Amino acid sequence: MQFIADFHIHSKYSRATSRDMDIVHLAQWAHYKGVSLLGTGDFTHHLWLCELKRYLEPYSDKGLFFYQGVWFILSVEVSNIYSQNNKLYRVHNVIMAPSMPIVEEINKMLSGYGNLASDGRPILKMSCALMAEKLFKISSDIMLIPAHIWTPWFGLFGSKSGFNSLEEAYGKYTDKITALETGLSSNPPMNWCLSSLDKFSLVSNSDAHSPSRIGREANVFNCELNYWQIKEILETKNRNKLLYTLEFFPEEGRYYYDGHRNCKISFHPSDTRKHKGICPVCGRPLTCGVLYRVEELADRPQGFIPQDVPGYKSMVPLDEIIAEVKEVGKNTKTVERIYTPLINEFGSELNILMNVSQKDLFSKVPERIAEGIIRVRKRQVQVFPGFDGEYGTVKVLFKQDRKAKANQATLF
Repeated sequence: MQFIADFHIHSKYSRATSRDMDIVHLAQWAHYKGVSLLGTGDFTHHLWLCELKRYLEPYSDKGLFFYQGVWFILSVEVSNIYSQNNKLYRVHNVIMAPSMPIVEEINKMLSGYGNLASDGRPILKMSCALMAEKLFKISSDIMLIPAHIWTPWFGLFGSKSGFNSLEEAYGKYTDKITALETGLSSNPPMNWCLSSLDKFSLVSNSDAHSPSRIGREANVFNCELNYWQIKEILETKNRNKLLYTLEFFPEEGRYYYDGHRNCKISFHPSDTRKHKGICPVCGRPLTCGVLYRVEELADRPQGFIPQDVPGYKSMVPLDEIIAEVKEVGKNTKTVERIYTPLINEFGSELNILMNVSQKDLFSKVPERIAEGIIRVRKRQVQVFPGFDGEYGTVKVLFKQDRKAKANQATLF
């Protein structure tokens, strides 16, 4: 069967998350989005773990859990902050497990390296290699995935606190890494520029902090809903089973370009190099983003495509398309009044964005919104890159479109 999976999210017990990040709302929004398999997030937090045990029905033969028509996989993101070779590193990792007893063992082990009750994404004073060693001693069924690997501050390859290779971080346990999460500010083609990453599967997840962000990046599988099958597919890079990933336009991510948010400086890497990495406004070092770091480590030209890799599709969330067309914020009632009937009509957001025919779009969706969806499918968009923590923007309506709209008394 074909299904969409989003492994990396957070609960209401993580910092800066919506209070609606609970099981009921997660299941509700998974249906809206069209996501069949959702990570639980935050299983190290004792209060959240109690809720998971209360709500989720276990299926031990599948290594998964079930609630209200949605499958769940036990997952957590942890923050490893530690010194190695006289340098401070900050790396986020996603851990997934097939059962509550294994989770209990993981939590018992990790509690010796940090306060698990302080945050849904705990800070651990242990190296990635040490954590890998201890995790795989607990169970070889555990999956360990470096999270958003290019993010400057907390990514494996981040410009501010990361490594130049997986081997530096995970040592002899590198071969046990299941996959790499590309993050919102990079997509598969950027990662294909590094030959050292060819042996890893590339996955994309939402890192959602609110229910409406579920599925903004995700993975499309064609297999049984089964923990061990998913693990094997990621280990073997089976492109017939991991079909493709759903991606942000990477420019929309918060760290695509280099710059200084407070100084309103946004630089392409070539401009950063011209300024020798120094902000021309304040004189301090710039935050070098994902594109800069990819170019720094790449050993292949942009546009290189390895053999037998899964595909990808670039997406713009439906609420963003509606908001742009209506010239309102995406969290407004105006967007909700259009979004909800469309979900009721077509079943899910991702079905609308990817699968509904052009004929049905233009017969059942407001015309300009339908045009926006088609343009995203064709990658006919304008993108303004994000930098230094500021999200970029994607525009599906060009200036001439807006002028045409202004000349009409009513659009829909």
